[in-house]
Amino acid sequence: MSLFVTFEGPEGSGKTTQIRLLADALRARGLDVLTTREPGGTRIGNAIRALLLDSAHTEMDPRAEALLFNAARAQIVGEVIRPALAAGRVVVCDRYADSTLAYQGYGHGQSIDALRRLGEFATGGLTPDLTVYLDIDVEAGLRRKQSQDADAEWNRMEEQTLAFHQAVRAGYLRLAGAEPDRWVVVDASQAPETVHTLIAARVLALTALQQAQIR
Repeated sequence: MSLFVTFEGPEGSGKTTQIRLLADALRARGLDVLTTREPGGTRIGNAIRALLLDSAHTEMDPRAEALLFNAARAQIVGEVIRPALAAGRVVVCDRYADSTLAYQGYGHGQSIDALRRLGEFATGGLTPDLTVYLDIDVEAGLRRKQSQDADAEWNRMEEQTLAFHQAVRAGYLRLAGAEPDRWVVVDASQAPETVHTLIAARVLALTALQQAQIR
């Protein structure tokens, strides 16, 4: 049984923790789970990630940014995600095409329609079965991220203005509202265990439905 789940959320929303908890829960039920991330997940993708997130590249044009993100996306879809799904695995990905719509579209003001077409080309039309959006107040999320590791250097995306991050959050909520069957919005300000319970319930219901259809 293959299943494609993506996680989206602003900085400090707890995606890494929730992906780990979900993967552990699914594996405990005997499912073969692959976790990966965007940009990255492949040798080429990791090289693009380093270029994209380097704080020294302040002059990067938002169009170049969108193209680079989608180049990394095309690589991971072809090299990792599609083969895993074809093998009947559950793929859980930290960010996917919706990130580009939120960050480069709503955050940087690039054409949403153009970005959708670019994403369609990069992914070959591969859409997640479920997208989990971890919602948290922008300032609270940034404070949480900083408190987790006060000495860590922030990447170029994290260093954007507060107004940028607020526009990204509003964009995410707009995307979720437009496709309620694919998205689940979870209040990420709650305790991690509570957030996990809500996510796991939705994902397990989806796996049960798919298994019933197979039978």
